[in-house]
Amino acid sequence: MTERLKAAAPLAISVGILAAVWLEISLNFSFHWITEGNLGNGLALPANFTVVAPAALVSWSMFLAAGADRAAAGKVALASTVGAVGAFLLGLIAPKIAGLPDFYTSPSPPASSPPSRSSQLPSATTTTSLPSSAGSSAVMFWWIATGLDGWAPGGGGTDNTVAALRKPETAGSGAFHGVLSTPLEWVFISSAVSLLVGPVLGLASVKLAGILTLAMPQSASVPAES
Repeated sequence: MTERLKAAAPLAISVGILAAVWLEISLNFSFHWITEGNLGNGLALPANFTVVAPAALVSWSMFLAAGADRAAAGKVALASTVGAVGAFLLGLIAPKIAGLPDFYTSPSPPASSPPSRSSQLPSATTTTSLPSSAGSSAVMFWWIATGLDGWAPGGGGTDNTVAALRKPETAGSGAFHGVLSTPLEWVFISSAVSLLVGPVLGLASVKLAGILTLAMPQSASVPAES
């Protein structure tokens, strides 16, 4: 058990370091660097394009589950994009079939290919269904978090102005009283780009883990008795 923990330590440390760096960059990007006006509380109003920190963490996790190599990065990137496109299409269709105050069900789009029934079932499921569903879920999560403002054109802070946030009729239903209100097309773009960052972070974490492994002291092996 101790040996397993030691073997996992370099990757755990590298993931922790890179996750902290990612969150620092993504949150500063959205609330300090690329913005649309001062909110008066030390933060700024995010622009339509935001960096969705959780989306990258989701695809990063899928990369690790899919094998943590270059092939896994390609598969996760492709499947996440397919899932994101599926969620975007769902977002376009949903307002046509359910208006305020109704709701609708948002299932994840099917994987690009059905899982195999062979002995490779776990691998096939991990590298197709899970990343695709994760990509879809990330887009839908961000759309819900930002208020599904496509249902109420002109409302929900979709114009992204501080003045709109100060008026009850246009303040929006997105997170933080409409501060994170974003049109669907920008939800898709922001989420899709952020999902593609995940495999890049994954490759970097594996590389850093290799460096840490070489730098960490190795336990001396006990020679076998003859």
